[in-house]
Amino acid sequence: MIALDPDSESPCSVGRSDPLPREWIEDTIVAVSTATGAGAIGIVRMSGPAAVGIAEMVFRPGHGVALRRDETHRLLYGHIFDPRDDHDVDEVLLAVMRAPHSYTREDIVEVQCHGGVAAQRAVLRLLMQLGARLAEPGEFTKRAFLNGRIDLAQAESVASIVAARSSGALRASVRQLEGGLSERLQSVRRSLLGVLAQIEATVDFSDEDVDPVDWKGLGTILSGVRGDLERLLRTAFVGRALEQGARTAIVGKPNVGKSSLLNALLMRERAIVSDIPGTTRDTVEELMEIGGIPIHLVDTAGMRTGGDDIERLGVERSVRAMEQADLVLAVIDISKRWDDSDRRLILGLDPARSIVVCNKVDLAKDGAGRVKALAEFLDGGQPGSEGRLWQMSAVSALTGEGLEDLRASIQRVISGGEGIHLEEPVLASERQRGLVGEAFDRAGFALEAASRGSDEELICEDIREAIQALGRITGEDLTQDLLDEIFSRFCLGK
Repeated sequence: MIALDPDSESPCSVGRSDPLPREWIEDTIVAVSTATGAGAIGIVRMSGPAAVGIAEMVFRPGHGVALRRDETHRLLYGHIFDPRDDHDVDEVLLAVMRAPHSYTREDIVEVQCHGGVAAQRAVLRLLMQLGARLAEPGEFTKRAFLNGRIDLAQAESVASIVAARSSGALRASVRQLEGGLSERLQSVRRSLLGVLAQIEATVDFSDEDVDPVDWKGLGTILSGVRGDLERLLRTAFVGRALEQGARTAIVGKPNVGKSSLLNALLMRERAIVSDIPGTTRDTVEELMEIGGIPIHLVDTAGMRTGGDDIERLGVERSVRAMEQADLVLAVIDISKRWDDSDRRLILGLDPARSIVVCNKVDLAKDGAGRVKALAEFLDGGQPGSEGRLWQMSAVSALTGEGLEDLRASIQRVISGGEGIHLEEPVLASERQRGLVGEAFDRAGFALEAASRGSDEELICEDIREAIQALGRITGEDLTQDLLDEIFSRFCLGK
């Protein structure tokens, strides 16, 4: 049996002929990497120079398969045991991944124990007693970044993959982890660095035989940079929807079919449907997915004046839901003539974030004509769909007619008419959106100053600011406080 002094600050007394340096022990981290709670398997992950050495102290291989010194990327069966009294803690599979071919580019050991809370805690506690310290939130991914395996944009995508709530969010995050956004930003950054180098060369060597700045050519490059950044900024709403879900309020007068539309989109009975006006007294919320985007559907109480206190409270909540929504589905009953209350509701909305849903086309005698008349009214008397401000869909929540067109309209509005292309880079966080916006503005200032013939130093300063903003996204230009803030949002063990 191996003895361990419980008062020792180092595992050097644990039957090893080659004591581990103290700085190794202090730099080896451990955490439970699986979700809290009972499950079939729980993974305790350890990373750092002492990870393999600590594992050797507590792993007893089974079937005569020993843990070799050069062991890497292979699962071994055995038991984790407590060297103080030689009792088995749990039956496990143990994986060793040697540096630099690991997630952190350090030696990593993963212990796959049983998924009960007690088993995971027992293994974690034992590894900590032997010198590993509890990892901070996101510290494994932080080490992958600091060791150069991934850049900061890729590191952020790891948290996005863990938090993904839809297939689209997962696809976009995986694309970012593969470096799609980083490649686009690096390309833009290189263009800006080239412009900066040309201008600074002229300023620094003005007394020598240096060709003058080709302002026309540099202006073309800066215009291209702004175009690239503008295309990225147009993905901001999609990125926000992927991250948070697009909050979509279904509003309209009582009995126009709002709850029926909710049920039809969900393809199941979620809200109570009745011919009695005012059935829905409170908001009803459900999550669905359209085009890979998570959509938070909010069915609201009918918008009308009067009613009892409960109904008035429901209407107030409907107004709040409409004000907080990313997208509004304004439902009208097209089987009846639209009136002033329909007009007031629709005209109080933002056309860029709204869809007018003409419901009950199956009951309308001249549904197409009524939809056309409403469209011409909303678009200022301009017939046809070209140049139309308002998105409109004619549907029947009862029969399902037009629902696919409505889903396509929802995708169109969310993407700003660009379509949802999840293979392309998407700005997935407010931090990224803000920094790309800053770089876009600075490049614009530089372009405007160059066209006016302003002082070269001022132009260079704007270009430097744009370069630094992009560098803060991928990690080339970063402060410790910002780094800590980003990784503090990660879960423990990732």
